[in-house]
Parts: sequence; structure tokens; C-alpha cells
Amino acid sequence: MKAKELFTKAQTAATSARILLSAGDVDGACNRAYYAMFDAARAALLASGVIESTVNTKTHSGLISKFSLELVKSGQVSVELGKSLNKVEDLRLMADYKGDSILEEDASWAVNQADIFVEALCAKFS
Repeated sequence: MKAKELFTKAQTAATSARILLSAGDVDGACNRAYYAMFDAARAALLASGVIESTVNTKTHSGLISKFSLELVKSGQVSVELGKSLNKVEDLRLMADYKGDSILEEDASWAVNQADIFVEALCAKFS
């Protein structure tokens, strides 16, 4: 998949997250918010010239580590955006696997972070 396609996919997931949040589905909103950020991170790595096979790591943590190493630590992406990706991943794991209750305010924060993250990376890397 190319960076442009991944950015489009990320924007769609961010929109879905907002719709799910407004429908009261906080777990679904966290899931879609995370995947919006995940796809935007993949797109930014590809657009910045990171080799595609490296971007398509086998684990989510591998991709997040690569994003941090290549784009956050190099100063191309703010530390705040890097931290938000990690925090939204934690919420997604709670929502999808741990069965812990997600507060509406946490889901709202995640959806807002996804919007900020996707918009910032699209502006910088597309």
C-alpha cells in the first residue's frame, strides 16, 4: 500500500471513530481512533523514505517503535504526537482485549488525538 492510500484510510478511520463516539460506542471509537493513527504512522514512514518492508512490520509495537525511532527521535514529529499514539494504543488494547471499561472522556480524548495526529502527519508527509 502506498502512503497516499494509507493517509486516506487513516482519514476514513478517524471519521468512523467520531461517528462511533457520537453513537455511544466508546470501545469501537477507541479501536478506530487507534487504527487511524496506526495507518497515518505507516503512511508517514513510507513518505519519509523508510523502506516498505520495514514499515510493514509483523507487530503493532514494532511499527510504533519504528515510528518513534525514525520520526519522533529525529524531530520530524513532535514527542507529544508520539506519546499520544502510545496512549491511544493502550486504550485500544483495553477496549478490544482486556474488557476493561473505557470512560467516555477517554474515548473522546482518543478520537480528538486521532484527528490531530492524522491531520498533522497528512500536512507534513503527503
